Amino acid sequence: MFVVATAGHVDHGKSTLVRALTGMEPDRWAEERRRGMTIDLGFAWTTMPSGATVAFVDVPGHERFVPNMLAGVGPVPAALIVVAADEGWMPQSAEHLAALDALGVGYGLLAVTRADLADPGPAMARARAEIKASSVGAVEAVAVSGVTGAGLPELRAALDRLAARLPAPTVDGPVRLWVDRSFTVRGSGTVVTGTLGGGRLRVGDELEVAGADEPVRVRGLHSLGQARSEATAVARVAVNLRGTPRDRLGRGDALLTPGRFHRTDVVDVRLTGDPAADLPATLTLHVGSAAVPVRVRPLGPDTVRLRLARSLPLLVGDRALLRDPGRHHVAGGVRVLDVAPPPLSRRGAAAARAQVLADLDGRPDLAGELRRRRLVRAGALIRMGVPVDAEPVAGDWLADPAHWQRLRDRVTEEVARYGAEHPLEPGMPVDALRQRLALPDRVLVEALVRPPLRIHAGRVGAADADALPEPVARAVRRVRAEYGDRPFRAPEADHLVTLGLGPREVGAAVRAGALLRLADNVVLLPDALDDAVRVLAGLPQPFTLSAARQALDTTRRVAVPLLELLDRRGVTRRLPDDARIVVT
Repeated sequence: MFVVATAGHVDHGKSTLVRALTGMEPDRWAEERRRGMTIDLGFAWTTMPSGATVAFVDVPGHERFVPNMLAGVGPVPAALIVVAADEGWMPQSAEHLAALDALGVGYGLLAVTRADLADPGPAMARARAEIKASSVGAVEAVAVSGVTGAGLPELRAALDRLAARLPAPTVDGPVRLWVDRSFTVRGSGTVVTGTLGGGRLRVGDELEVAGADEPVRVRGLHSLGQARSEATAVARVAVNLRGTPRDRLGRGDALLTPGRFHRTDVVDVRLTGDPAADLPATLTLHVGSAAVPVRVRPLGPDTVRLRLARSLPLLVGDRALLRDPGRHHVAGGVRVLDVAPPPLSRRGAAAARAQVLADLDGRPDLAGELRRRRLVRAGALIRMGVPVDAEPVAGDWLADPAHWQRLRDRVTEEVARYGAEHPLEPGMPVDALRQRLALPDRVLVEALVRPPLRIHAGRVGAADADALPEPVARAVRRVRAEYGDRPFRAPEADHLVTLGLGPREVGAAVRAGALLRLADNVVLLPDALDDAVRVLAGLPQPFTLSAARQALDTTRRVAVPLLELLDRRGVTRRLPDDARIVVT
């Protein structure tokens, strides 16, 4: 199947032509048939001579209904441009073509209708010239009459040739189905319709609704009036959603593959059309079937920032259209350059941003995104529409190689600086290093640390970080010399200071394992613990605190916290009468 949208001035016979080609009535509303004028989108389909199926999205031609027209054209890859032979090129012909051009539609066909009422030559020549100057380019043209049927076989053949030229859709990609209709079917519930431009849908699939937190599930699928278990792009589809209220979805919403789209309300875009400086402050952005008011901030001659009234699931490279509804004027087409742009909070930020955007063309570029963002999660890039084929540096984080190398160099510098500022600490806390490097995740610090640095006990330091600063090591040697033969005697606080061990020095020695802290201002040499166990095991079991104190040749100030530490470690067990035993 391929899908084509009609385009052209009101009353030039678009619906009549679709009716003649398909035998189906595209005007769904009684009001449309009564007035003989299409108001909303219509849908019909038929089989071509080749056996291929073409589905038509018939759009209204009156200027009052241009938003409806844009909702139908937005997701469709090709257009059937209709011009009447007896009236020729008209204002809505021009506005519809401007819309196709703004959206970057590159495939089309010209049908000159009412060829039974006037010579189609002049209208055909003018229309082909206008179309050639747009994104559609040179087109095949066919003169037809929806009333007499003249030219219809040639038009069907031309549609076949157009279908053969269309690029193959991406059927294995994510789904973004822009909703153009929503209604309720008794016994089935909510049904939405749209043009499936990429990916595939299956009954039972779980999807996201753009802007909503709860998932929805596909209860049933229809395409061309037939129930399907699966539909692949490109196709017109009707999707029956399980347990979804009708008022939850409407035109301009989108059904999405979960986790594959970035919903954003701020985008940077390149504009083709009116100069950026001439744009009014507010316009309407048309993308897919959505029409959303936006605030416009010019950045460069052809680049602007758009702030959307509601978030949309946009990707880098998306084509959209800016329209001024008050003037019935297409201001231009836009190509999305960035769906997660940085804030512009500093003086000169807009001008600097314009320079960055000047080098972007809207094509997803992994290397460029990494260079600009420096660090970014792989999932975030995928949701922006950027293919990821690089290995993460840590977790799911990707990094610009040059930035990553600069960070590695800075790790060494920052750890050395911290060591100079805090000479008694055994390395730099990991979180302090993360903040110094402005890193968003601790795992990045862990990935950056390489020998001769290491992470130990939550700190980054040299591989020999347990080595004490020389003044502290000298003080510990004094303790060992003075108390080595009295391992269970603890220096008093004032004597520790005399030895060169103030609170900070004691803390450094304890962290390095050079001293054992039993309580505030109560420290022993680290091998005292094992020695104490050997002494206590030699006592008659159970033993009292007094017996332990005498055996260890120490004071109650040391014996109480020492035994409590052994209790906590399970080496000794305290009995109900406060005696203890050594647990073997």
